[in-house]
Amino acid sequence: MTSERYNPRVSEPKWQKAWNEAGLFETRNDDPRPKYYVLEMFPYPSGRIHMGHVRNYAMGDVVARYKRAKGFNVLHPMGWDAFGLPAENAARDNKVNPRDWTYANIETMKGQLKTMGLSLDWSREFATCDPVYYRHQQKLFLDFWKAGLVERRTAKVNWDPVDQTVLANEQVIDGKGWRSGAEVEQRDLTQWFFKITSMSEELLEALGDLERWPDKVRTMQKNWIGKSRGLMIRWPLDADTAPQGESALDIYTTRPDTIFGASFMAIAADHPLALKAAETNPELAAFCEETRRIGTSAAALETAEKKGFDTGIRAVHPFDDSWTLPVYVANFVLMDYGTGAIFGCPSGDQRDLDFARKYDLPVIAVVMPEDEDAESFQIGEEAYVDEGIMINSRFLDGMKPDEAFNEIAARLEKATVGDGQPMAERRVQYRLRDWLISRQRFWGCPIPAIHCKACGTQPVPDSELPIRLPEDVSFDKPGNPLDHHPEWKHTACPKCGEPAERDTDTMDTFVDSSWYFARFTDPWNEESPTTLNYVDGKNGWLPVNQYIGGIEHAILHLLYSRFFARAMKITGHLNEVAEPFEGLFTQGMVVHETYEGPGGWVTPAEIRIEGEGASRKAFLDDGTQVAIGSIEKMSKSKKNVVDPDDIIISYGADTARWFMLSDSPPDRDVIWTESGVEGAHRFVQRIWRLITGIADASATLEGAAPEYGPKSLELAKDTHKTIKFVSENIEALGFNRAVAAIYTLTNRIQSTWNDGKAQEAGFQHACRQACDVLVQLIAPMMPHLAEECWQALGNDGLVAEQAWPQFDPSLVVDDTLTLPVQVNGKKRADVTVSAEASQEDIIAATLALDVIKGYLNDQAPKKVIVVPKRIVNIVV
Repeated sequence: MTSERYNPRVSEPKWQKAWNEAGLFETRNDDPRPKYYVLEMFPYPSGRIHMGHVRNYAMGDVVARYKRAKGFNVLHPMGWDAFGLPAENAARDNKVNPRDWTYANIETMKGQLKTMGLSLDWSREFATCDPVYYRHQQKLFLDFWKAGLVERRTAKVNWDPVDQTVLANEQVIDGKGWRSGAEVEQRDLTQWFFKITSMSEELLEALGDLERWPDKVRTMQKNWIGKSRGLMIRWPLDADTAPQGESALDIYTTRPDTIFGASFMAIAADHPLALKAAETNPELAAFCEETRRIGTSAAALETAEKKGFDTGIRAVHPFDDSWTLPVYVANFVLMDYGTGAIFGCPSGDQRDLDFARKYDLPVIAVVMPEDEDAESFQIGEEAYVDEGIMINSRFLDGMKPDEAFNEIAARLEKATVGDGQPMAERRVQYRLRDWLISRQRFWGCPIPAIHCKACGTQPVPDSELPIRLPEDVSFDKPGNPLDHHPEWKHTACPKCGEPAERDTDTMDTFVDSSWYFARFTDPWNEESPTTLNYVDGKNGWLPVNQYIGGIEHAILHLLYSRFFARAMKITGHLNEVAEPFEGLFTQGMVVHETYEGPGGWVTPAEIRIEGEGASRKAFLDDGTQVAIGSIEKMSKSKKNVVDPDDIIISYGADTARWFMLSDSPPDRDVIWTESGVEGAHRFVQRIWRLITGIADASATLEGAAPEYGPKSLELAKDTHKTIKFVSENIEALGFNRAVAAIYTLTNRIQSTWNDGKAQEAGFQHACRQACDVLVQLIAPMMPHLAEECWQALGNDGLVAEQAWPQFDPSLVVDDTLTLPVQVNGKKRADVTVSAEASQEDIIAATLALDVIKGYLNDQAPKKVIVVPKRIVNIVV
C-alpha cells in the first residue's frame, strides 16, 4: 500500500537528486535532435528570490519540460546579472567587497531556485561579474570599436558632486541626487557610446517580423525609436536682436502646416543660441542654470512647471518679413531631441497653449473640425489636436493638414536664406539616441581603453584581456574607486610604451545582459564570446525560441539585445542571426493585499485573517487589528511579500508552481492568497490519492486497448481530448487553460472510477491509461508529484524521460453533435444528431422534438435554416 498522504518534504529532494544524478537537464550541443532554446530573463543576485521569480521560472520550466518530452534537445540555462550599483552600495555601507557580497547572494538564491525543481542546465551557469565572462564582453567592445559601432565624444550629463558620479535622468529628484541629496550639476563629460542610431531604421522595420512578440511591446519599441517625417526649417533671426554671428534658427517639425499658428520659439538652455545670449545677460544665465537642475527625465519634464525666459531675440516668419516671434529659453525643450528648438503653435498643442496663456502670447486657431465655422471657431482651455481643415493660414485655408504639409514644404524648399541655402528640407528623424554606456562606478565591466597624452585613446590589445577589476578596493572616498586606486589605472601605452592611464569608467550593466543569451550557447569557449555552431549555414541555438520576462524590460533591455545581435553579426561573432528572440512572453506580476497596523506596514506572515467577504478582518498575534489595504505588487516597502522558502517548506514547490500557473492568465497579474495556495495543495493531495488508489487496484497496461464499454469509451475520449487540449495550450503559453483541463480530467477519472462497479469492458484499461496520461500531463507543472505518481503506478524510469503522450485522432472526434435550436430568434431547445448527419436529417430530428412540436402547433414552419455545426433556426 502506498502512503495515504503525499509528503513533498521527502519526495521533492529525492527526485531532484535523481534528475541531477541522471544528468537529465545537461544539454549537449552535438545532440542530433531538433534544438529548442527556452530562456527566462536571468536574475540580479539581490540575496533572496521572490514570488515573481517563482512565477517566471515556473512558466519557463513548463515549456522546457514539455519540449523535452516532445523530442527536442532543449537548452534551458541559468546565470546571474551580477554587476550593478546595489552591490557597490552594500560594499560601502557594510564594509565588504562587492564581489563577496554578490557571490554570497548567488549561493543563497541558487539554493532557493534548486528547491523549485527547475529543469535547468546548471553546467552552463555564469555570473556577468566573472572575468571569464567580461573578458569576452571587452573583446566585443573592441571589435565593435573597430567596426565603427563605438564612439567616444563629449556629452552633457547629470553630475552628483557629492557621490561624484553620473546619474541617470530618473535618479535626479527635484534637481537633487537621489542618494546624496546634493544639487545636481550639468557637466560636459567625454563618454563612450554604442552607435545604436546607425541601426534605427533596421530595428524599426524588423519589428514587423516579430510575430510572436506581444503587440504592446512592439508598439513601445516603435515609439521609443520614434521615426517621424517632417521638415527642417531655417527661421531667419532679426539681425537687430540676434547675437553677433547668429543669423538663423534651425527647427525640425512634423507639423509645418501649422506655421501660421506660430506665436513663439522655444530653445533648450544648452542650445548654442541660448549660451551665446547668456554671455551678456546674467538673468538669462541664471535661468539656464536653474533649468539644468530640474532633471531631464520624461517624468520630470511632464510634472515640472513650464517656465520660459524671453531672450529678446526675434525670429522672422518665413512667409512674412514683417512678422517676428519672440525666442524663449524654455525648461521643457531638450538638446537631446530634434535640434533643441521648437516653434510653438498653441492652438494645436496643449503644452504650447499652457505656455502661451502663461506669458500672454497670441493663440491663433489654424485647424478646426470640418463642420465648424471658421469665423466663430476659437481655442478655449484645450488645444485642438484632431484632424480637420486649415483656417487662418492664408494660402493654406481649406486644405487638409497633409495637403498643407506638402504645400509648405514645396514653397520653402524653393526659398533661400541669407547664405543661399534652402529655407527648408524634408527630413526623417528618430527619437532614438545613441546608447551612453559610461558609468563612473567600480562594480562593472572595465572599458578596455588606454589614454595616452601622445597617442590619444588606444584599444587594449586582445592579448591583455581581461582587464580585471582590482581585488583591493576602498569606498572611503566619494566617487569611483578606480579613479583613486593607487595602482590600477597606471599602465603603459600599447602604441608608444610611454606611461598612460586606463579608462576608469565601467560599462552600463545593460551591456552585460545584452548578449548573455549568446554566451549560454557555449560558455566553455575560451577563444570566442560564443560559438557560431553552423548548422545548414545558420547558428544552431539562436535565436532563442521562447524568451520570458517582465514588461518593464520591453524597451531598453530588449532593444539593446536586438542591437547587440546585429553588431555581433557585423563583427563575426554570430552568423545569420538578426533577431535574438524569436518568441517573447511578458508575464504579469504577483500581487498581494497590504496590511497596515499602528506601527506601519505589516507582512502577511504576521497577521491572521478572520471572516469572509466584506466581514474579513486582519489581526496580529497579540489581537491588534490591522487595516486591510489595496492589492499591490509585492514590494519590500509595503511589506506585502511572501517568502518562497516559507511556501515551499509548508506546502512544497509543486504547490507553489501549480498555483502560479493556474490562478490567472499568465500575462495578467496573479493575486497571491493563502486560500488559493491551500486549494492548490489540496489538489496535489487529491491527485496523489486518486493515482495511488487506482494503482493499488489495477495492473499496469499491457497490449492494445480492448473494446471499450460506453463509460470506458467516454473516459478514453476525454483522456485523448485532454492530451490534445493541454498540448495546444502549452504551445500557446495558455497555462491556466491547460490547468483547467487537467482539473476536468481528474474529476472525470474520479467519477468513472467511483461508478465502475459494473466493471464493463475496458474499464480497468481506460482508467489506468487515463492515470498514466494525467501524470504525464502534470509532469511539466508539478514534476516531483508526477515522479512519485509514476513510480506508484509501477512504471519504469523517470517520467521526466518519457515522451509526451500522443492522442488518438479517432478518439478526439465526437460521434454526435448537439446544436441549439431557435424559434423566431429565441432559443427553445437543443437537438443531438450524428456528427455526420445531413441537413435533411438535422431538420427531421429537430421537428421531431416534442418541445418544437408544441411551438409549431401542428403547423408547418415557414423556414428552417441549418448553420452547419452551429445552430438551427426555425421561422414560424
